[in-house]
Order: sequence, then structure tokens, then C-alpha cells
Amino acid sequence: MEFDDDAILPVELLAQYAYCPRRAYLIRAHGEWADNAFVEEGRGVHRRVTKEAQESESIPTRSIELEAPRFGLRGVVDFLERRDGVVRPVEYKRGKKPPVPEATREPERIQLCAQGLLLRERGYRVTEGLVYYAGSRERVRVRFTPQLEAKTLETLSLLRAALAQPVPPPPLEDSPKCPRCSLVGLCLPEETNFLRRGGTVRPLAVCDPHAFPLVVQEPGSTVAVEGEQLAVRGVSGEKVAFALETVSQVVLMGGANITTPALHRCLERSIPVVFLSGGGWFYGYARGLSHKNSALRRLQYQGVEDPSIRQAINNTLVANKIANCRTILRRNGKPSTWTLQEMARLAALAEKAKSSEELLNYEGQAARLYFQNFATMVKGEASGAFSFENRTRRPPTDPINALLSFLYTLLVKDWTITLETVGFDPFFGFFHAPRHGKPALALDLMEPFRPLVAESVALTVLNTREITVHDFLQREGAYLLKPEARKKVVGAYHRRLEAEVSHPVFGYRVSYRRLFEIHARLLARYLFGEIPHPPEFRVR
Repeated sequence: MEFDDDAILPVELLAQYAYCPRRAYLIRAHGEWADNAFVEEGRGVHRRVTKEAQESESIPTRSIELEAPRFGLRGVVDFLERRDGVVRPVEYKRGKKPPVPEATREPERIQLCAQGLLLRERGYRVTEGLVYYAGSRERVRVRFTPQLEAKTLETLSLLRAALAQPVPPPPLEDSPKCPRCSLVGLCLPEETNFLRRGGTVRPLAVCDPHAFPLVVQEPGSTVAVEGEQLAVRGVSGEKVAFALETVSQVVLMGGANITTPALHRCLERSIPVVFLSGGGWFYGYARGLSHKNSALRRLQYQGVEDPSIRQAINNTLVANKIANCRTILRRNGKPSTWTLQEMARLAALAEKAKSSEELLNYEGQAARLYFQNFATMVKGEASGAFSFENRTRRPPTDPINALLSFLYTLLVKDWTITLETVGFDPFFGFFHAPRHGKPALALDLMEPFRPLVAESVALTVLNTREITVHDFLQREGAYLLKPEARKKVVGAYHRRLEAEVSHPVFGYRVSYRRLFEIHARLLARYLFGEIPHPPEFRVR
């Protein structure tokens, strides 16, 4: 039988499956990928091989592209040796020859044997191959025995069967492979296993990426690309440059601009470009092609239509939000004992709500109690300078409401980008009704984090007098932050996202920025049926 083009698998995926079935599934079925030092080192080895191939006069012996529709395989042979009518594929690997009895690892033997099968389909005589280890500059011979060929075809069959399943293979258990895997932060093996069966969690996936948002607020300033850098030039001509690899997103506020070449480069590198109004209204964002994880989006849409799944997620979101509001109020304010008891009661009721109407009732009661006591968390001179009675949105009728609205915009912007990165549709939510242009799922997932991030930042800048009443403008009864004040608030907000907190479930320390992604990926694990309950984040 011959396979359709879409069903033809890369040879390298066989090696990935032999290394870890879950890794192969996430790469192929979900379109997941991430680099680490090991991946980049291996890529460098193959770049050198490709460069030598382009410069060599015997180009046919290097970087040969092969395909065998009968097996449903395609691949590239790094180097091909010929001797007496027999050829030997050579696969280049980073690192040193492994200290194992066969002198090569099983994934490497399977990958090399699959290349041999491709060569035979092209009419070559091939009985063995070589693995070249760049780290130790050693070559190891691999004979294509009947046993190895059978193992290779069996692995191919198992790979196809796994890809046909709607749920990824389970994570490896306490495997030494996980810390070295580039997908560990996407796979979340320890967290998923913990939520499935309890135990302890190794802090494998808590490292933060060394990339940060580039926020441009000055009207008339322009973001351009210069080599591998993004250069921001202000209206006065002053220029500041940032390496592309250190930029996680570009945020343009008000009259800030970006050139077409810079936009192209950001889209090429999957760096979102976010557009906000001068007052902080979230217009939207541009990014490269959408995430390939169509399976997750399908489950998301199905989950929204499934009353039990939707109710379980919504109960968790609202109960966590009420509990976190109560904790912030208890730590920083002067609420009555009755208020704290009532909020605890409402959080417990929200966990067991049977309908959306019931849940909205509990959330509304808790929100009124929380915001009625919000002013007690404003300390010192700020407590006399600022008044706050209740939450007003459009327009914000006092400085605190204006500050909260701006911070909520920043938070929903970051959650929208996080969800898009993971593979969700940010505009199709469980709790908030989908509306045109409204990132409903981002609004859902940010609920438990509003008090911990947005409101915490507001209290910090007010209580430290980083922001005062003089930092606001009043127009037609509405309050707005002045441009210089917005810069201060944005700075405080990003400092909060970089602050490390102890995860209340897993115990390790992690920044809020990384925590958002972990939380979103665990929601995906729930929708795939890998964990029994929606993820929680409730501070003590």
C-alpha cells in the first residue's frame, strides 16, 4: 500500500517515538516544538553538514532527500559513503559516543535503519550504516540485521497507531530523559502525573524563558528591524535596540509605529505584535500562522457545549477567584470577620454550583463584598487621597477604577497571547459568553489572577506613592492615566509578572509569567482527559 502525502512521516519522528512516545505525539499531532541547548547544538552539527554539502563537488553524497510511499516515510541522509557498489548512510549526532553495550542508543539505530530502508527503495545496496558523534569524533557501525529492521517497522506501526489516538501517550514516570527534553515545559510530565496519581513533583518545567515584552508608549516612535535586533527610535532620534531572541512580544500603545519589515520578522519568529490605544484599550494583535493544535481547539469547542465540562471549569475559576480575593483582602485590608467568613462560604458554594445562574449569583455577592472593602487596602496618605466605593468600568469614574481598568487590559492581553501560544482559541470561552472581538477564554482564565496580579499591582503603586492623584486626567467624568504614569504602571506590572511565587499545588517557585502558561497547558491536559479535574490556583 502507498500512503497519501499527508500520512508520510519523517524518519526523525521514528527516533523521537523510540525516545519518548509522548514527545513524538506532541510534535506531530499537536505541532508543539521548543528549543533548548541540546537541540541547538544538534542543529549546529547539521548546519555544518549542510554547508559542506553546498560547497562540495560531490553534492549527491550529502544531504540526500529520500521518500518511500510504500513505507510512508521520508527523510534526509546526512552523508552517504559508497564502496564496491554498497552504500552506507552516515547520521551525524551531537555529543559523545554513549557508554552502552551496543555503542549507540536505540533511537539512533532505528533512525539509521529507516534511512537504510529508504535507500533500498531507491535501488541502493545497503547492509549497514554509521553514526558519527561530533563530540568525541567517533564513528560507530550499525548493522541492519533482520531484528533491527523488524524493530524499525514495529516502531513505525506503533507510531502510526499512537498518532491515530485522540489523547497523547502518558508522560514518562520519573525518567532521566525528561530534564534534557526540550518539550518538558510543554509536556509537563511531572505536573500531569502528580494530578493523576499524587506523589511529589520534580521542578522540571519552572524555568522562565529569557525573553520579555517590549512596550513602546511614546507617540511617533517607530520599531524597525536591524539585522537580528529590533530598534526603537523615538521622535527625538534617540535609539534603543533589543535582540530579537530576548523579545517575547511587542506592545504598541497609542501612536507608536512598527515598520513592515519589522512586522514581517516578528511574524516569522512568532513574536506577537499587540496594539493598544493610548488609554490602554486592547485593539488586538498580529502574530504568525496559528498554532497547529487543531485537536485542542476541537476539544475546547466540544467542552464549551458539554454542560458537565463547562460547569466544572467555571466552578473552579470562580471558586479560585473568590478565594484569592479573600486572601488578598485578609492580608492587606481591614475586613470584618463576617466578611471573610461570608467570602469563604461563597467560595465553597461556587465549587458545588449546579448552574451558570447559581455561579453568577455567588460571584456577584463575593465581588460586592470584595470591592466594598477594597479601599481598606489603600494605606497611608493614599487612603485619604483616593476614594473608592465600587467597581465602575465604562467609564472609570475615579482614579482607582481607571488604574484597575488599565491593569485588567494588560492582563487580558497577556492571557490572550498565552492561550494562542498553547493552541487554544482565545475568543471562545467557558464562563464569559463569546462576542465579536472579545477574548472570552482569556477573560475566563485571568479571573483567579485578577487579585493576585492586577489588583496587587494597583495597591503597590498606590501605597508606595509611585502613583498619586496627580497622575490622572479627568475628562467628561472619566479618569485616565497620564502617559508618564502609564509607564510606571507598566513597569510595576511586568515586575509583578517576573516575581516568583510558590505554586500552591506543586510546591516549586515559579514566576507569574511562566505560571500562566503552565496553567493553560494543564487546562489542555484536562480537556484531553489526562487529568481528572480542571487545574486550580488558590493562594493560601
